[in-house]
Amino acid sequence: MAIITYRQAIKDALAEEITRDESVFMMGEEVAQYNGAYKVTEGLWERFGDKRLVDAPISEAGFIGLGIGAAMMGLRPVIEMMFFSFVYVAWDQAVNNASSIRYMSGGLINIPLVIRGPANGGTNVGATHSHTPENMVANFPGLKVVAPCTAADAKGLMKAAIRDNDPVFVMESTILYGEESEVPDDPDFIIPLGKADIKRAGTDLTIVGHGRSVLVALKAAKELKDKHGIDAEVVDLRSIRPLDEATILKSVKKTNRVLVVDENKPYCGVGAQISHLVQRKAFDYLDGPVHRLSAVDAPAIYSPPLEKIQLPSDRDIIREVELMFNINA
Repeated sequence: MAIITYRQAIKDALAEEITRDESVFMMGEEVAQYNGAYKVTEGLWERFGDKRLVDAPISEAGFIGLGIGAAMMGLRPVIEMMFFSFVYVAWDQAVNNASSIRYMSGGLINIPLVIRGPANGGTNVGATHSHTPENMVANFPGLKVVAPCTAADAKGLMKAAIRDNDPVFVMESTILYGEESEVPDDPDFIIPLGKADIKRAGTDLTIVGHGRSVLVALKAAKELKDKHGIDAEVVDLRSIRPLDEATILKSVKKTNRVLVVDENKPYCGVGAQISHLVQRKAFDYLDGPVHRLSAVDAPAIYSPPLEKIQLPSDRDIIREVELMFNINA
């Protein structure tokens, strides 16, 4: 085990896969000589050269389209988005073509493509740079979506995504890039897509999250135990599509209450999907209605103090749980 940052874990995954498989290459804006907008690819260009780290012009439609073509020809491109908000200008390529080619070819053509980069608010970069589009991407059959919250998950899921034969969107968080945690040294360490993780065991309440919201939930869970004696179980989805329904339902059937927390917008969001799953398949086990906490349903606010309020916090989770348990704080 080694304690490394989330950023380093992703870089290690990329380096290991580029070394392991000559068909893997990276492309994006400033990923080579500049070392990446967030320094995730720092040092990789010097190590692997121009053919494996390719700087692209500011044309997401162009280089995602190129990535799809390369994947169709047997390569394994990893495309970096400077912000996931920029994927919209390549929506036809990223979600229409990439999702459909395997199906429309009768399974004859695979698209082993990874699209990765920041998909988060909270960094005061304005409404057009702060989207969390995991719910929209997951709506398309043929696409896979993951959102790691720890360095180990970031590495294991990234390696699994690169080795997968379908398009995988890896939703990262700029806020997490500097977070440190233990990561196995094994170069073949893989976390299978579609496998959730119990980040904290508990008996009184299930809190379901993905990405940074899991770390917020863990902080809230500790205070709930200290303040109210409420023992919360925290389920990290890790993979949004495919979704590990079994782990979610097993936890809910144990605790009988569920709160879904995510930084996604509430309308047609990931939380809505989880809420439907629970009420459809675990309704008889519930002691109360499913509760949700999402980002405030408005474009990302530029003002730092206001944007901080817009995203779910540990205090928001505690207040919601107090409401669920009829506690007058």
